[in-house]
Amino acid sequence: MAIGRTFKEALQKALRGLEIKRAGLGAVGRDVRADQIKPSAVRRRLQTPNSMRIFTIRLALQQGMSVEEISQLSKIDPWFIKNIAQIVATEERISRKGEISDEELLQAKKLGFSDFQIARMIGRTEEEVRQRRKQASISVAFKLVDTCGAEFEAYTPYYYSTYERKDETRPSDKPGVMILGGGPNRIGQGLEFDYCCVHASLALREIGIPSIMVNCNPETVSTDYDTSDKLYFEPLTLEDVLEIVEREKPQGLIVQFGGQTPLNLAIPLEQAGVPILGTSPTSIARAEDREQFSNMISKLHLRQAPNAMASSIPEALQAAKQIGYPVIVRPSYVLGGRAMEIIFTDEELRRFVAEALESSDGAAVLIDKFLENAIEIDVDAVADGKDVYIAGIMEHIEYAGVHSGDAAMALPPHRLGKAVLEEIRRATRDLAMELDVRGLMNIQFAAVDERELYVLEVNPRASRTVPFVSKVTGVPIAKVATRVMLGETLASMGLDKPAPPLKHVGVKESVFPFNRFPGTDAVLGPEMKSTGEVMGIDNDFGLAYAKSQIAAGTHLPTEGTAFISVKDEDKPVILSAARRLKAMGFELLATDGTGKFLEHHRVSNRRINKVSQGRPHVVDAIKNGEIDLIINTPSGRRPRADEAAIRINAIAHGIPLITSATAAEAAVDGIAALKAGTLDSKPIQEYTKDRWKKAPIILK
Repeated sequence: MAIGRTFKEALQKALRGLEIKRAGLGAVGRDVRADQIKPSAVRRRLQTPNSMRIFTIRLALQQGMSVEEISQLSKIDPWFIKNIAQIVATEERISRKGEISDEELLQAKKLGFSDFQIARMIGRTEEEVRQRRKQASISVAFKLVDTCGAEFEAYTPYYYSTYERKDETRPSDKPGVMILGGGPNRIGQGLEFDYCCVHASLALREIGIPSIMVNCNPETVSTDYDTSDKLYFEPLTLEDVLEIVEREKPQGLIVQFGGQTPLNLAIPLEQAGVPILGTSPTSIARAEDREQFSNMISKLHLRQAPNAMASSIPEALQAAKQIGYPVIVRPSYVLGGRAMEIIFTDEELRRFVAEALESSDGAAVLIDKFLENAIEIDVDAVADGKDVYIAGIMEHIEYAGVHSGDAAMALPPHRLGKAVLEEIRRATRDLAMELDVRGLMNIQFAAVDERELYVLEVNPRASRTVPFVSKVTGVPIAKVATRVMLGETLASMGLDKPAPPLKHVGVKESVFPFNRFPGTDAVLGPEMKSTGEVMGIDNDFGLAYAKSQIAAGTHLPTEGTAFISVKDEDKPVILSAARRLKAMGFELLATDGTGKFLEHHRVSNRRINKVSQGRPHVVDAIKNGEIDLIINTPSGRRPRADEAAIRINAIAHGIPLITSATAAEAAVDGIAALKAGTLDSKPIQEYTKDRWKKAPIILK
């Protein structure tokens, strides 16, 4: 969302706020030229509503199509098309001249053009355009959105930028702290970062420091006008943030709570002389740069999976040959596992690296050895430069290979031994000290065979698990991290010693949109697919897991028929779950391979045909309501049609579906707990009381 004085200004601000690598409607160097596409193709694109149609309108106007024809094809009101036409005409006029007068510069800014766009139009750099504006005294003015409709004075106003003379900002008595939010919600990044930003604002309020929130998402709590002392409803770009900094002159910026969006601005802001609070941008970059990260892991005598970087398909093939398949391939700097895949062959690698290079704009592709059958672990911690408080060690229920945003997690871990847990704690402290972390950090580990611990990622910033950890443990670690960034110590808050063991269990489960997309195969992998998450909490893991499933819309059955069909490597893992289901009175259905394996291990079952073997088959049984639980793991990256049909029909008919062997074991724990007793509830504060006394505020 963006606010401006005109539709044209608001539209361009909204487009650059989307974070789709566009600084506005045009002039960004990413658009197809009007002479590179046929008018007939443009007409087809105008007729079909899609996320990029706004840019197709620009192409149509450049090709000379009339406002009336565009409106007729797109069914968009001509008023909007006429406004867009004014933006396009201005872009073409300035680009043709290759220069811009002060008056034209002011008019371009009033139309919402960013410095980056103007720089592209006249062949200059963004910084040169910024300096030109300053020399011409063309500066932004901030307007107030009156939250009380002028009925009485608004004590919690918020602002948007425009290019007019009168500025309506209200000066503060003392410099505040600016918090950069997470920008637009998207799969892979969402409300977990907003949670952290809001907690930072609340912590600042408790301390007595004015909070200044900068964000552009209308759906989040951070953009509620009464969350912070001041709210700037602006896109999170370097230009927009610097304008606010110039107006507010804050004592510092918090960038580590909003995810990758503000982190991408950290170094440019620091170079512009803006004080960054907490972990330095240099340390953040050190953790994200592959070469620096590998050197750090070696220095600390920790393990890292064999890895390489590649900027071309031949380099990728050579790297995969040295590392050995399977490998996991991903572009640099992505969230949500976009364009990430587990690769098993050269043919797959050739095809996929082309896509990965495109998604990262040609930046090097990261290639790692994929650790099969490893337990993945997330750790959230807060460090102050001297002490490290390990807030939570979370064990993924699914094996490594499922994106951490999709995996179910248990806190505390229930499969990891004492030796591995102690190694995790040591590695976390060492990494925090080496990176000089001041605030939050998240580390992802993988444990192979309970013996070897590998470091997968280190993120000196907030992570998606911060809200979960805070709720399970009762320690609001985003607030703690905010106070650390402002100079308090963990010792002053009583957090310099290990946290006492939890007497309860929290389980985080993901919510998936598969039922909204009929025909979609419900298979999890390295690319994030969940659109939400829920949590279950109880004194027992089984009950906590069962609660999490109910909250996610999956009601585990306590009786009936369970269908089991898993790939060969999962058969030994599934054996215990099958035995327990049988002992609890479930009838077991299985396809030939799984059925023979179970029979060999003295677990009786009834065979049922695959779809390809003829009727009656398993999909018939699903449609007839004869199956109450399905355990079906995919056999490869592109599952067979038989398997996909089972999972698609399970989703369509609302049957609980388990797609990993380890999740099946957890589900059986949940079923056993449900059969053993009834679910009850109590306030979450009952679980966490007396775990942390709120520290006194010692900042002045």
